[in-house]
Amino acid sequence: MRADRLVATLLLMQSRGRVTAAEVADELEVSVATARRDLEALSAAGIPVYPQSGRGGGWSLVGGARTDLSGLSATEAQALFLLVGPAAAVSGEAKAALRKLVRALPQTFRADAEAAASATMIDPTRWGERDRRRPEMVDLLQAAVIRRRKVRLTYTNSARQRSERLVDPWGLVDKDDSWYLLAGTERGQRTFRVDRIVHAESTEQPAERPDDFTLAAAWDEVVGEVEQRRSTTWATVLIDARFVPILRDHFGRHCHPDGADDDGRARIRLAAPTPLDIARNLAGWGSMVEVLEPRSVRAELARIGTELAHHYAGEHGAGG
Repeated sequence: MRADRLVATLLLMQSRGRVTAAEVADELEVSVATARRDLEALSAAGIPVYPQSGRGGGWSLVGGARTDLSGLSATEAQALFLLVGPAAAVSGEAKAALRKLVRALPQTFRADAEAAASATMIDPTRWGERDRRRPEMVDLLQAAVIRRRKVRLTYTNSARQRSERLVDPWGLVDKDDSWYLLAGTERGQRTFRVDRIVHAESTEQPAERPDDFTLAAAWDEVVGEVEQRRSTTWATVLIDARFVPILRDHFGRHCHPDGADDDGRARIRLAAPTPLDIARNLAGWGSMVEVLEPRSVRAELARIGTELAHHYAGEHGAGG
């Protein structure tokens, strides 16, 4: 968990005084990009961790090397616990790390630090849903990423076709409660949905990974490609301005204000993979939303309306 890494990174800096991202990555068995992001997160949280450029540079904890946390001010200690505290709600390992960190603090800081750690929590379960746990498959894949070992997968694609592949695991991403594995294959980088992996077996064969690979950059490319596929159809609609936030919640980044109409309604540009996808999202609005274009979306709305009217015709007054 990230909370464990942040605590470990901080303690490593206290023992050495100055570290590079590469040294942190080697010590904690993570990528250099991950180590750099962790160092930046500590600094951004208000903890006295600063980068030093130039030859012999790196990251330093102001105050020099220490074996405990007595060099942190009360405010800095609270900042650290606010940063790592929320993870304790979903991770037993994070709770253990926080307990160890509390014991390393000066006595006078402990009460405020513990309060900061419990000030925020993460509830990973959406309203009306059962509790979700991280798939066990993720642990196996994560270990293979860290150890840099090839993984043999049995995978089912979107067409329900099953295949076996030997891949180089590069990183894992948790996106809206769905896990994805980014891996190298004979055809280059590929993205696999973890819930479609029927079976996975870590091998002892060393995995290869490009020297310039960073998980964040690779995932940005994946997101860009997916979003492009999801925006092949655009529609222009009119709606009361007060409802624009609701449309934005439904369509996300594919909802763009485009000025106002003569009657004061907001003009919005919406995108989805197909005209039917847009129509399905708008059908429940009835006449509150007016689709100006394209004709294909208007046709789908008309078809849906006719289908519903035919299906429920004659129900009004049926019990009278």
